Amino acid sequence: MPASPADSALYRGVFSDDETAALFTDSAEIRAMLLVEGTLARVQGRLGLIPETAAAFIDRSAREVQIDPAALAGETATNGVPVPALVSAFRKAMQAPEHAQYLHWGATSQDIMETAQNLRLRRVLAIWDGRLAALAQALGALARAHADLPMAARTYGQVATPTSFGAVIAGWGHPVLRHRERLAALSPQVATVSLGGAAGTLSAMGAEGPAVRAALAEALDLADPGHSWHAERDRTGAFAGWMAGLTATLGKLGEDLILMAQSGIEEIRIEGAGGSSTMPQKQNPVGPSVLVALARHCGALAAVVQGAGLHRQQRDGAAWFAEWLSLPQLCILTGRALALALELAGRIAPQPAAMAHNLDDGSGLIHAEALSFALARHLPRPEAQARIKALCANARPGGPSLQTLAAEAFPGLDLSAAGLGTAPDEARAFAEAAGA
Repeated sequence: MPASPADSALYRGVFSDDETAALFTDSAEIRAMLLVEGTLARVQGRLGLIPETAAAFIDRSAREVQIDPAALAGETATNGVPVPALVSAFRKAMQAPEHAQYLHWGATSQDIMETAQNLRLRRVLAIWDGRLAALAQALGALARAHADLPMAARTYGQVATPTSFGAVIAGWGHPVLRHRERLAALSPQVATVSLGGAAGTLSAMGAEGPAVRAALAEALDLADPGHSWHAERDRTGAFAGWMAGLTATLGKLGEDLILMAQSGIEEIRIEGAGGSSTMPQKQNPVGPSVLVALARHCGALAAVVQGAGLHRQQRDGAAWFAEWLSLPQLCILTGRALALALELAGRIAPQPAAMAHNLDDGSGLIHAEALSFALARHLPRPEAQARIKALCANARPGGPSLQTLAAEAFPGLDLSAAGLGTAPDEARAFAEAAGA
């Protein structure tokens, strides 16, 4: 297995997301860095920092030049960053030293790499926003369709009280809506230009430095932070935290699907479930299991990225390298989780008969809370709860049900159960909020 299954020809269908991963290839990074270098030259030429003829030549060349990533590997291994090798190769490819000397004027490697990264992340976030909207709508449609479908709610793995399948789905979907709201607030912070020069002072650009940064941001449609932020990693940490939170939400959906599909429960069926190499009967919940694994792994990767917030002085190679090792993979796995959750939303089929059986196996124990509150209208609540708890010990499937025992013990007591409570209303409210 390759070090990163997302890059594997064999495993990428399980763990990778091609649309997201396409923005994290060597070629995509180099093209983005060239775009930044060309745009930087163009705005510097317009502001008079470098000759306009050289600026135009560099800008045009940045869109046309072809640079092999493998050719930069040797210098990158020595320098720790690819930009020195990229600038050298670009200058050579231009074959115009009188213009090439103005390439990368006053910038530093981190400016080019992080601005190029944020250009690509802006596209990633646009892709994910569309998926979040589609996932919310898909879950909303399911919640509306099954708002009144009764099933057992479980706490600590034990049957608790009745709920509806639609309300369970709403519990998966509400966080999706909130994650989308958070993404809208986070996106401008992620899509931010970086231009600070060698030590964050823009000293090589003189008094025009802030104007260059603002013009570069405008030209690339990125936000201008108004200052250098090389060592300020809170934006990156917040983004990693958002991905960890989202994948945890999707992993919770996966956990619930695994439990609901397990043998003996079988309250849902997942279309296209996985098979076994030896057991013909198996319908393995592969998709939900992948969601759970992705959530666990993304949480660990996010912790590494957030730990890189301990960024020493004005530039910290070790902290920055930790981000490189984690952030691209974190993005690709998050993209996969979103795509897979959206796919699964269209493959979930509830099994009403199994839900009805699990709701009440004949013991009536699922109605214990409702009966204790009915009795509490006539007795102090602690006493009522204790009396019903004593009856629960004798209720069993195939024997006297809890309702039968309660009727014998308390003749004339209204034993009507509380039903589904607010569950159907909550399911429909989520569907409305999700636009379904």
